[in-house]
Amino acid sequence: MSSGVVQEKVINALIGALNGAKQKGQLKTEAWPLVSLDSPKRPEWGDLASTVAMSLAASEQRAPHDIAQIIIDNLTQREQLFDRVEIVRPGFLNLTVKPAIWQEVLREIEAEGAGYGRADLGKHQRVLVEYVSANPTGPLHVGHGRGAAVGQAVANMLKAVGYDVVSEYYINDAGRQMKLLGASVYARYEQLSNRPVEFPAEGYHGSYITAVAERVKQQLGPELAGRPAGEVEERCRTFANQELLNLIREDLKSFGIEFESWFSEASLVNSGAVQRVLDELQSQQFLFEQEGAWWFRSSAFGDEKDRVVRKQDGEYTYLASDIAYHRDKLQRGFDLLIDVWGADHHGYIPRMQAVVQAYGHPKDRLQVVLVQMVNLLRGGKKVEMSKRAGEFITMREVIDEVGADAAKFFFLMRDSDSHLDFDLELAKQRSSDNPVYYVQYAHARIASLWRVAAARGIACPLPSQTNLAVLTDQDELGLIRKLSAYPSVLQGSATAYEPHRMTYYLQQLAGLLHTFYNKHRILPPAADRDLLMAAPDGVVSTDEPQKEALSPERTAARLALMSGVQQVLRNGLKALGISAPEQM
Repeated sequence: MSSGVVQEKVINALIGALNGAKQKGQLKTEAWPLVSLDSPKRPEWGDLASTVAMSLAASEQRAPHDIAQIIIDNLTQREQLFDRVEIVRPGFLNLTVKPAIWQEVLREIEAEGAGYGRADLGKHQRVLVEYVSANPTGPLHVGHGRGAAVGQAVANMLKAVGYDVVSEYYINDAGRQMKLLGASVYARYEQLSNRPVEFPAEGYHGSYITAVAERVKQQLGPELAGRPAGEVEERCRTFANQELLNLIREDLKSFGIEFESWFSEASLVNSGAVQRVLDELQSQQFLFEQEGAWWFRSSAFGDEKDRVVRKQDGEYTYLASDIAYHRDKLQRGFDLLIDVWGADHHGYIPRMQAVVQAYGHPKDRLQVVLVQMVNLLRGGKKVEMSKRAGEFITMREVIDEVGADAAKFFFLMRDSDSHLDFDLELAKQRSSDNPVYYVQYAHARIASLWRVAAARGIACPLPSQTNLAVLTDQDELGLIRKLSAYPSVLQGSATAYEPHRMTYYLQQLAGLLHTFYNKHRILPPAADRDLLMAAPDGVVSTDEPQKEALSPERTAARLALMSGVQQVLRNGLKALGISAPEQM
């Protein structure tokens, strides 16, 4: 478990105690288990807790309580690190860290700034994160929006912990859906010219199809006049493909998402790469022919059955292109492939991991992050979506209504593999009920401190220039403890591909900040009144509470504390691809 400076010191102290006990013959285990720390559920149980004694019970063949006592007896840094060390049955070690140790966290944050929490876990391994990858057959819908937010956050966090990451959009511009797109636009184009043709039964009915057909008529009409129907339909397809792909790019840009790479499925088909890959697999006995079709032996690698890659009529299946695409990813030298898929593709995972194994790699070289459906709510009622009927709510509409930051935060608030209810009305509220506003306002609220302090001539020294020893109040230490957890949250979120952990953490940190702000003085009274009067309704009370007297020394220390909180809020929001406003 990666951690901040305090946790690292405590873990090292525990490992030192274990090694000391082993040298004395009090413990015999050859290799220590992972020594990790948790936060106790109740403050009176201490700051940190460890279960290492219970982890050793089996190998030591003795009671965890006895092992815990041995560890305590060998803590050479006990007086320097801890105010209290207790054993709670069956063998928990509850540790209360000295305030001076916690106070060093603020200096660590100051020293590392935007780099606080970052790590070198990845050792510059190359990672390709592929996400969104929607067919260019229409505008992006809210499900794509959630996938975009998840993919960007996963990529950002992996970069922050030492991986070299490339983000890629796979353009599904080959196959049946593109033919249906061309046929749909062609039918609307002919109708606009009073030459009605039969609309394809499974075609796309959205109003955007008519809009594209109108642009075809405006830009290509004279050129297409008198041309064979098949040629006109193909021109409609290529035109629509480019138009809708441009629309997708614009929508993603409005969402603050840009890809380093755009990869075309059609390029694989047209270059012959798909057939070359199938020939390669056939030469390795991973393909076989049956009843005129060609099958991939995916069952040899754990899939429930073999899969068709080329149909009897010679047409490639989606799997054939996907095999070629993932083969290309591997050939580009990426150490890890991460695909962000809609949850309806869950059954596709074993066959794609079979592909990776067929090329001689472990199946976990490919990791898949699943993204469940989004239910849009308005006034407590579900907003229905239907892409084929042309009635779906687009990602762009949601962004225009609630803003990119709010949309991202809401998309990321739950585990991506859980269904999400997205309350459009809540996302627009400027109150503490709105999670993203609550977090962003915490950052802006601290920024307002600097403006008021500057206006009143109050110095804001750096933590390294401040006497932090006065920060002994439990609310002060509680904020610092939460700040110290940020590296663990960032690194855990990154390696588990779970950005929702960060949204949860930021809401907790913002809550502690707002509570502290309302309860305690940070600046002298007049400045506090200025800030309270400027606070929006629903976030803080405008009635100044009774607060303690504040010395200049404590003012400086609390401003240093606020600086640390603001930096961590900014770092966490940036990891999610969300802005940290100075004013709201």
